[in-house]
Amino acid sequence: MSRLILEPTPQAQWQALVHEAQAACHRHLDESLESYLVFLLMRFADRPYCTARIMAEDYLKSQALHGQQLAGQLREVGDHCLLFSGLFPQLAERRLVPVSYFVNIGRSSYQQLSTVLDRGWCSVYSHLSETFVVLMDILHAMRGLAGETVLTPIQAMDLWQDTGSRRCYEQMCADGRFSPSPASTDKH
Repeated sequence: MSRLILEPTPQAQWQALVHEAQAACHRHLDESLESYLVFLLMRFADRPYCTARIMAEDYLKSQALHGQQLAGQLREVGDHCLLFSGLFPQLAERRLVPVSYFVNIGRSSYQQLSTVLDRGWCSVYSHLSETFVVLMDILHAMRGLAGETVLTPIQAMDLWQDTGSRRCYEQMCADGRFSPSPASTDKH
């Protein structure tokens, strides 16, 4: 049974939840990634309609844009893909695509964004691209804190094979019936 987290501000609430999820999945984010994730969660907490978007279409549309419009669209795509893959992986099943679809588009968006921004922000988005799977794992752990099963065993296996997700590996091995090679975890 999970405990209720009470903090004085929404930011502190999200930060406490992110800390608890990091501890639950034995991962640690640096300050910049943790801050980005907290503010991402705050920004989208009141936008339930965001799940109706088609990421590949949004990504393709961004390619015709320039400057700030391009940067804004790429950030939106990367952020949505992170939320979808981490908090709403059941969307992939309903759309008949693997969860790694969101991972690949999100990582590509953040990576491309890192090439179009000035030096101050390019390293942040490059880091987001590189650690996308870790962030997804933390979001899975966040959902798991409420006692929810985030992925089916088949989804976990597919996502582990496609991305090297440590959390998916641990989920597959939890019941003792499956023992893939641990050397292939965390390839991303």
